[in-house]
Amino acid sequence: MSGQIVACSPQEIGSLFLFEKLSPEQLGRLCAQGRVELFQPGPVYTEGDPATCFFVMIEGTVVLSRRVGGDDVEVTRTSQRGVYAGAMQAYLGDRVPQVYTNSMRVTVPTRFFVLPADLFADVMREWFPMAVHLLEGLFFGSKNTQAMIGQRERLLALGSLSAGLTHELNNPAAAAVRATATLRERVAKMRHKLGLIAEGPFSREVLASLVEIQERTAERVAKAPVLSPLEAADREDVLTDWLEDHGIGQGWQLAPTFVQAGLDVDWLEQVAAAVDAEILPNAVGWLNYTIETELLMNEIEDSATRISHLVDAAKQYAQLDRAPYRVVDVHELLDSTLLMLSGKTGPGIEVVKEYDRALPPVPAYPAELNQVWTNLVDNAVSAIKSAGGQGRLTVRTALDHERLLVEFRDTGPGVPPEIKDRIFDPFFTTKPVGEGTGLGLDISWRIVVNKHHGTLRVESVPGDTRFQVLLPLTAETPDEEPV
Repeated sequence: MSGQIVACSPQEIGSLFLFEKLSPEQLGRLCAQGRVELFQPGPVYTEGDPATCFFVMIEGTVVLSRRVGGDDVEVTRTSQRGVYAGAMQAYLGDRVPQVYTNSMRVTVPTRFFVLPADLFADVMREWFPMAVHLLEGLFFGSKNTQAMIGQRERLLALGSLSAGLTHELNNPAAAAVRATATLRERVAKMRHKLGLIAEGPFSREVLASLVEIQERTAERVAKAPVLSPLEAADREDVLTDWLEDHGIGQGWQLAPTFVQAGLDVDWLEQVAAAVDAEILPNAVGWLNYTIETELLMNEIEDSATRISHLVDAAKQYAQLDRAPYRVVDVHELLDSTLLMLSGKTGPGIEVVKEYDRALPPVPAYPAELNQVWTNLVDNAVSAIKSAGGQGRLTVRTALDHERLLVEFRDTGPGVPPEIKDRIFDPFFTTKPVGEGTGLGLDISWRIVVNKHHGTLRVESVPGDTRFQVLLPLTAETPDEEPV
């Protein structure tokens, strides 16, 4: 939008704080090469458009805003003379994208001193060469530092995840190794017991009956009910008495295994009825080895399944072999992240899931959303641990006015009001030196807001801090802006 060009007075622009130290010759050059424009209420320029001019307000009121998701969020509203906006980085040339980083509008008739971007760049480099070098160093140094520390932030998250995954994998792997060693021992004993039975004066029919009982026992193990500790103890007492009554020694050692397999007195009565009394102890011992073998194989299967689930969760978290932008179920992403971080939460932190499973899938960059979940969960866990290590982390999903809400609520000490407005700033951290880079929430904000056109906000009081991610349910095209 263009304004009405009016007369430029060197004395007037020299009264603005930005130009008050310039010489009369410099002020004259600015008036000769620039211009004064009067804008009526309305837009002056739009975020994302090529930055063609540098604006300095002489009088009036300006409003600067940023596009967040589908909304224009007001950043600044001021009537202070001399405030400036527009092509403020023109002196950096084509080393950075020369576009407006915000939108500007005026609410009353407003006069600006307007300097074309190329002329502003020439003036800066000619009049203030040292300042330009300092500004360039500050800009690119800060940008490089942010990129390097951003990479370290990702490496720290990866290290934390790797430690948690290793811890989680170690438990089922160790259980499988122990069960395999015990299984080898039990199979050897079973072979020995079978040899003793085969050497006895038993008919083919008796041996066939024992094999048939063995098969039915194995099937019974697979269908064993889950008992409470009290119920299991009562059944063990009954089975121990039965075994002792039938002359089978060490019944108190066999009873727990039989109860775990779902066997009861009626089942043992069927065994006793199928074999002669003199071979009953050997038959029961043989069945005991059969049961232990089945239970050990179940343990190995459970351990292998657990390892498989952990590997699947790692693949889901990293989004290996997946399209970078696709429609996803956020609950799958949340579950994989929580599983990957379960080693970090520890026993002192209760994790509660309040999912609305009726929510539809959303278009997203799943690997980057997982990074957001990781940062928010990590911060919540750190907050809870700083308050004594005991607390609750609640992850909730819901529909919020045509957007999908993902909320992380912790019972930590909360975010102090005086720093609430700064927590999303780059390099701002409340963690001790060496424990935080100050980029976790900044990266999360850019992933949610810039890349997914969503919203990331925080609500906090002591004992109840909530980070809320709001994602649009639909998207026209993916935004490839780097984060």
